[in-house]
Amino acid sequence: METKPKYRMVVITCPSQKKATQIKDLLLHNRLVACVSIIKGVDSFFWWQGKIDSASEVMLLAKTTRAKFKKIIACVTEVHPYDVPEIIAVPIIDGNRPYLGWIDDSLKSP
Repeated sequence: METKPKYRMVVITCPSQKKATQIKDLLLHNRLVACVSIIKGVDSFFWWQGKIDSASEVMLLAKTTRAKFKKIIACVTEVHPYDVPEIIAVPIIDGNRPYLGWIDDSLKSP
Protein backbone atom coordinates (compact mmCIF):
# COMPACT_ATOMS: atom_id res chain seq x y z
CA MET A 1 0.00 0.00 0.00
CA GLU A 2 1.49 3.32 -1.10
CA THR A 3 1.20 6.27 1.25
CA LYS A 4 1.54 9.92 0.34
CA PRO A 5 4.78 11.53 1.51
CA LYS A 6 4.26 13.66 4.62
CA TYR A 7 6.67 16.47 3.75
CA ARG A 8 6.40 19.07 1.00
CA MET A 9 8.47 21.76 -0.62
CA VAL A 10 6.13 24.53 -1.75
CA VAL A 11 7.16 26.73 -4.67
CA ILE A 12 5.73 30.25 -4.79
CA THR A 13 6.73 32.96 -7.25
CA CYS A 14 6.31 36.68 -6.52
CA PRO A 15 6.70 39.85 -8.56
CA SER A 16 9.06 41.53 -6.08
CA GLN A 17 11.37 41.06 -3.12
CA LYS A 18 8.96 43.10 -0.99
CA LYS A 19 6.02 40.77 -1.74
CA ALA A 20 8.19 37.67 -1.25
CA THR A 21 9.29 38.97 2.16
CA GLN A 22 5.69 39.71 3.15
CA ILE A 23 4.59 36.18 2.20
CA LYS A 24 7.62 34.63 3.93
CA ASP A 25 6.76 36.50 7.13
CA LEU A 26 3.10 35.44 7.00
CA LEU A 27 3.96 31.79 6.46
CA LEU A 28 6.56 31.69 9.23
CA HIS A 29 4.58 33.67 11.81
CA ASN A 30 1.53 31.45 11.25
CA ARG A 31 3.72 28.33 11.60
CA LEU A 32 2.64 27.07 8.20
CA VAL A 33 6.24 26.45 7.14
CA ALA A 34 9.45 25.54 8.94
CA CYS A 35 11.77 27.36 6.53
CA VAL A 36 11.59 29.62 3.49
CA SER A 37 14.44 30.12 1.05
CA ILE A 38 14.18 33.16 -1.23
CA ILE A 39 15.76 33.04 -4.67
CA LYS A 40 16.13 36.39 -6.45
CA GLY A 41 16.50 36.99 -10.17
CA VAL A 42 14.23 34.24 -11.53
CA ASP A 43 13.30 34.73 -15.19
CA SER A 44 9.94 33.07 -15.85
CA PHE A 45 8.43 32.37 -19.27
CA PHE A 46 4.82 31.23 -19.56
CA TRP A 47 1.55 31.22 -21.44
CA TRP A 48 -0.79 34.01 -20.29
CA GLN A 49 -4.02 35.15 -21.96
CA GLY A 50 -3.28 33.29 -25.18
CA LYS A 51 0.33 34.39 -25.71
CA ILE A 52 3.80 33.73 -24.41
CA ASP A 53 4.79 36.22 -21.72
CA SER A 54 7.66 36.65 -19.29
CA ALA A 55 8.42 38.18 -15.91
CA SER A 56 11.33 38.77 -13.60
CA GLU A 57 10.32 37.15 -10.31
CA VAL A 58 11.43 36.12 -6.86
CA MET A 59 10.92 32.47 -5.91
CA LEU A 60 10.15 31.11 -2.46
CA LEU A 61 10.94 27.50 -1.55
CA ALA A 62 9.06 26.67 1.62
CA LYS A 63 9.48 23.45 3.61
CA THR A 64 6.37 22.13 5.32
CA THR A 65 4.01 19.17 5.65
CA ARG A 66 1.15 17.98 3.48
CA ALA A 67 -1.29 18.86 6.27
CA LYS A 68 -0.42 22.59 6.05
CA PHE A 69 -0.74 22.98 2.27
CA LYS A 70 -4.39 24.11 2.03
CA LYS A 71 -3.78 26.76 4.70
CA ILE A 72 -0.70 27.93 2.80
CA ILE A 73 -2.78 28.38 -0.36
CA ALA A 74 -5.40 30.40 1.56
CA CYS A 75 -2.76 32.57 3.25
CA VAL A 76 -0.82 33.31 0.06
CA THR A 77 -3.80 33.97 -2.22
CA GLU A 78 -5.15 36.50 0.26
CA VAL A 79 -2.13 38.80 -0.21
CA HIS A 80 -0.67 37.79 -3.59
CA PRO A 81 -1.14 40.31 -6.41
CA TYR A 82 -1.31 37.76 -9.27
CA ASP A 83 -4.69 36.62 -10.62
CA VAL A 84 -3.33 33.06 -10.66
CA PRO A 85 -0.37 32.79 -8.27
CA GLU A 86 2.00 29.87 -8.57
CA ILE A 87 1.67 27.83 -5.37
CA ILE A 88 2.68 24.23 -6.00
CA ALA A 89 3.67 21.48 -3.62
CA VAL A 90 6.41 19.01 -4.49
CA PRO A 91 6.50 15.87 -2.35
CA ILE A 92 9.69 15.28 -0.41
CA ILE A 93 10.09 11.54 -0.77
CA ASP A 94 13.11 11.28 1.51
CA GLY A 95 15.52 13.44 3.43
CA ASN A 96 17.90 13.81 6.32
CA ARG A 97 15.86 12.38 9.23
CA PRO A 98 17.00 15.03 11.74
CA TYR A 99 15.98 17.77 9.25
CA LEU A 100 12.55 16.22 8.69
CA GLY A 101 12.11 15.96 12.45
CA TRP A 102 13.07 19.63 12.73
CA ILE A 103 10.28 20.48 10.26
CA ASP A 104 7.80 18.69 12.51
CA ASP A 105 9.11 20.45 15.63
CA SER A 106 9.04 23.86 13.94
CA LEU A 107 5.40 23.56 12.94
CA LYS A 108 4.16 22.84 16.47
CA SER A 109 2.48 25.67 18.30
CA PRO A 110 4.62 27.10 21.12
